[in-house]
Amino acid sequence: MSWQDDDETMPCPYCRRAIHEDSVRCPHCENYLSEEDAPSRRSWWFLICALLCLLVALGWALQKL
Repeated sequence: MSWQDDDETMPCPYCRRAIHEDSVRCPHCENYLSEEDAPSRRSWWFLICALLCLLVALGWALQKL
């Protein structure tokens, strides 16, 4: 008898395999089941702005030499 027989399960919205009802992340496809549980990801524009600021600071520092 497996854990799926004892506990209530539901299908994963991504891979459709049975997962425990209280799961935060699918153990099969490893997708988070809700956006609130997923780790925050920085947007591409954040990385571009950080790189631009670094380049401006580097240019300013080289001018002072």
